[in-house]
Amino acid sequence: MERILIDGAWRDASAAGDFAAINPVEDRELPERYPVSAWTDLERALTAATAAAPALSATDPGRIATFFEDYATRIESARAELVACAALETGLPIEPRLNSVELPRTTNQLRLAARAVRERSWMLPVIDVAANIRACHGPLAAPVVVFGPNNFPLAFNAIAGSDLASAIAARNPVIAKVHPSHPGTSRRLAELAFEAVRSSGLPAATVQMLYHCSNDDGRRLVSDARVGAIGFTGSRTGGLALKKAADAAGRPIYLELSSINPIFLLPGALAERGAALAQEFQGSCLLGSGQFCTNPGVLVLPDDEAADRFVGDAVARFDAHPPALLLNRGVRDHLHEALAALVSAGARVRVGGAASGPGVRFQATLLDVDAPRFIADPRLQTEAFGPVSLLVRAQDAAERLAVARALQGNLTASVYSALDGADDDEAATLSAILRPRVGRLLNDKMPTGVAVSAAMVHGGPYPATGHPGFTAVGMPAAIRRFTALQCYDGVRDVRLPPELQDANSLGIPRCVDGRWIV
Repeated sequence: MERILIDGAWRDASAAGDFAAINPVEDRELPERYPVSAWTDLERALTAATAAAPALSATDPGRIATFFEDYATRIESARAELVACAALETGLPIEPRLNSVELPRTTNQLRLAARAVRERSWMLPVIDVAANIRACHGPLAAPVVVFGPNNFPLAFNAIAGSDLASAIAARNPVIAKVHPSHPGTSRRLAELAFEAVRSSGLPAATVQMLYHCSNDDGRRLVSDARVGAIGFTGSRTGGLALKKAADAAGRPIYLELSSINPIFLLPGALAERGAALAQEFQGSCLLGSGQFCTNPGVLVLPDDEAADRFVGDAVARFDAHPPALLLNRGVRDHLHEALAALVSAGARVRVGGAASGPGVRFQATLLDVDAPRFIADPRLQTEAFGPVSLLVRAQDAAERLAVARALQGNLTASVYSALDGADDDEAATLSAILRPRVGRLLNDKMPTGVAVSAAMVHGGPYPATGHPGFTAVGMPAAIRRFTALQCYDGVRDVRLPPELQDANSLGIPRCVDGRWIV
C-alpha cells in the first residue's frame, strides 16, 4: 500500500481501509492501493503541523518565495510523468488540457505566490502615525487543512493548487487531503513539494498529505481547535457537512460548492449572430466534458424565431457530439441524480440524458423549461456537474429580469447583447440585478476560462461559496483567506514587524495616515 507524507517523512498509514483509482477510459481499477487513513494519521499530522507553525510564521519571506519557485521548477521537470499519470487517472487529454494548459497554470500560480510573498502585497500595512496604531495581515500560526477537488488534478490539487499556495504564502503549514480520483498524481506532486521544502530549508511539516479519510474523521479534523482555517472545493453536500462541523468549533472555512453560471442571450444578440453563439455555447458547455465549476449550466433566451433556430442548432450539435468521458463513477452517479431532480421539477430532456459506454461516459445533454416554472421551483437550479445545460425560455424582457431575480448565488453570470446597441437598456438593467448575485460578471463571453490574474475573482455568494468575500484564484487576494488581521497599539518601533516600522526598509506600499505611499 502507498505511504502518506506525515511529519517530515513518507510513512505507513494507520489504515482504516484502502481504495484504488479508476481509469475512466476503461472503467476499471488501477493496480495501486491507497490507504484510507484512520484518526491516528490525522492526529499525527495535526501535531506535526502545530509544532511547525511558529517556526514557519517567523520564516523569512524570501525563503517561502524560493520554495514556490523551486516547487514550480520541479513540477516542470517532471512534466511528462505528471501529465501521463493525471491522464490515466482522470481521462483528461494530455494535449492541450494537461500539458499545455493545466500544468503551466499550476506553475504560474506558484510563481505568482512567490512574487506576492516578496512584495508583501497580501499584508496591506496600515499606519496611523498620530495614534501610533498599526495593522497588517499576518500568519495564522496554525495549520491550514485543504480539501482538493476531482476536476483539476494539477492546478487545484490540494498539494499543488491555489489553496496550498495561498496558505503557505501566509506562512502557515498545510495538511492536504487530496482527492481519491487522482492519488498517484497527488503522490508525485507531494514528493516534489517535499523535496522543495527540504531544499528551501522550511520546517519539514510545512506540507503533509493524506489520500483519504472517513467522513466522520474529516468533520473531526476541521473542528479541531488546533486548525487555523480550512479550504474546500467540491460538492455542496460534502462542503456543508464540513462547514457545520467547522462553524460549531469556530474554525474559519472557505468553501467552493456549486454553481450553474447562468448565461443570458438577449434578442438582438441572437438575431445578429445566433449560429456563432450556438457554436460558442457548445464549446463552453462541453469543454472538459462539462466538468468545470464555471460550466454554463443555465441558458436564458427569448421565445422567438431566432431563439428557435439557436435551440435547433444547439440540439443538433449536442446530438452529434460523442458521449463525454467523465472523471469517475461518482460524477456519473451524481449526474443521474441531478437530471432526475431537474426532470421531476418540470424540465424536459431535449437531447441526451443517459450514461453511455465504453468507459465512464455520459451523453451531451440539453433540457428546457419555461421561465415561470424556473422562477417558481428552486430545484431547477440544481447543478448538473458534467456535459449538461438547461435552456430557459422567457417570453419577454420582464420574464428574463424575473429569472435573474430568482437566481441563487453563482460564481459567474454572462450577458450577451447586440453589437449595435439594440439590447443596451435591457443589458444594463439585467447586469444590475446580476451583480450582487455573482462573483464574476461577463459580457459577450463564456465563463469557463478562469485566468490566473491578480484581478480574478473565483468566488461568489452562497451557494456558490460559503460567503461572498473571498476568491480562490488570484494573488494576493486569495492569500488573505488564511491570514489574521493583526493590530499593534503603542508598540515600540523596534518591536514591530518590519512591514510596520517607521523606516519602511522593505520599500513596500503602505497606507500611512490615509494615503498609500512607499
